[in-house]
Amino acid sequence: MSTARSPPARPHLGIRPSNHFSSLDWGEDDAWDSTSDSESPRQSSAPRPVPAPVQNTSSSTSTLAFSYTHVSAPNPSSYPPRNEPPHPPKTGWTIVRTTQSDDVEQSNQDDSYDNIAANDVQPDTDVDGDMILGELDIDTSIVDPTAVTHAKSKEPKSSIRQDVDDVVNDPLHGIHYRHPTASPRKATKKLMREKSIKSNRRHKFVECLSNQDVNITELRKLSWAGIPDDLRPMAWQLLLGYLPLPTPLRITTLARKRQEYQSLVEVAFARDREGLDQQIWHQIEIDVPRTRPGVRLWMHAATQRSLERVLYVWAIRHPASGYVQGINDLVTPFFQVFLSSYIDSNPEDFDPALLPKHVLDAVEADSFWCLSRLLDGIQDNYIFAQPGIQRSVRRMAELVARIDAPLAAHLEGQNVEFMQFAFRWMNCLLMREISVQNTIRMWDTYLAEGPDAFSQFHLYVCSAFLVKWSDKLRQMDFQGIIMFLQSLPTQGWGDHEIEMLLSEAFVLNSIWHNAQSHFTGK
Repeated sequence: MSTARSPPARPHLGIRPSNHFSSLDWGEDDAWDSTSDSESPRQSSAPRPVPAPVQNTSSSTSTLAFSYTHVSAPNPSSYPPRNEPPHPPKTGWTIVRTTQSDDVEQSNQDDSYDNIAANDVQPDTDVDGDMILGELDIDTSIVDPTAVTHAKSKEPKSSIRQDVDDVVNDPLHGIHYRHPTASPRKATKKLMREKSIKSNRRHKFVECLSNQDVNITELRKLSWAGIPDDLRPMAWQLLLGYLPLPTPLRITTLARKRQEYQSLVEVAFARDREGLDQQIWHQIEIDVPRTRPGVRLWMHAATQRSLERVLYVWAIRHPASGYVQGINDLVTPFFQVFLSSYIDSNPEDFDPALLPKHVLDAVEADSFWCLSRLLDGIQDNYIFAQPGIQRSVRRMAELVARIDAPLAAHLEGQNVEFMQFAFRWMNCLLMREISVQNTIRMWDTYLAEGPDAFSQFHLYVCSAFLVKWSDKLRQMDFQGIIMFLQSLPTQGWGDHEIEMLLSEAFVLNSIWHNAQSHFTGK
């Protein structure tokens, strides 16, 4: 079988202004219009004053929504910077006590996770009574840095796993491989308890994923509170239905789906550039270099070529929507998570060109199929007039009016429409507001919630996200509100903040999801 042909070499692209949409009411000068994709470059990244909007009863929300996606280019500053947070990062975990129990004497335990047996940890009745908020990986702030094997390697090629071929063929092989973990200098009673709880959760994950026929209900239950990094690639593929639940079917299914994707690429690029849909390809060429600005992974040529192929093949297979800006962002968590299966370093600092070709092809194909699974549930967000987004924004406005009436009244008094900020939250699933790492943690819960979570549960996440800033927003005028919501202070967010947001959204979902009669928009 011949290998897939790479996309045609891209000539130097001169981005020139376009007046195709110059007649629309909402144009490039709207400061909140940061999700649109005009080719016109902005002259300055500094925010400009935004006048209060003039009431125009003749303009519809459909026109408004269309303008956000199709008029002006996204400002790279709309992504959260990757700089270190100004405050010291949180360490360890936050234990939220939900049951009362006496402290249990800690036995002498080996500091390696591999050597903590299931019968050495606290009973499930005690473990399940505590919610662990934070990373499932060891707290490196109390670990000798020289002992951590994950440290960035000066030779990136050495970070590729030695068993990479085994992992490509069988994802189950990867869950039995773990990095050695360093021992803390001082194992306090609290730390040992946290470690026991975490080890117990991991043991349950490994046991669930190792079954000959994975119990999807149990996997969803475990995944809601977060998935360990090295188990996430396989867990995501199972939760999305891309990987079969019975173990014997996985190797053949992966090989068939990856070959199918390679065949789609070969057909799509068979006649080089002249055989492509020029309108779709031109927009993809423009948007790919803008994806996750400042993150090294997405600046590498190999990553950008993979992203171009994924987006183009998906677009021509879905002519009802084609390519719409925002879809490029949705590929990034999949690519980054699946890449992590084959390396021992931070994916955001890795150049995929160092991978063997068949491994990179596997990452690309898996990303394509999982993106397709995700978009199948929210495709009406991207078809003409984007009715899915408009419906979600309308329902969000109604929900916020019920859970925070003073905020809703203030926004209305300042002539702020939800479409002016919430459109991007729905279109890009909050990826412009939080980091990729935050997004990955949030998607653990979305995938655990079920196939409708990216449309239904996301509505409650966005509502909780807005209400979180209620006190500040109610002190601002129109211009301040719009500028604040465009550049939210989430740069220092970690798993703790994301999990608190998800918990608040879960409460809202529990209260309002079965009270549909309270919503006027169905």
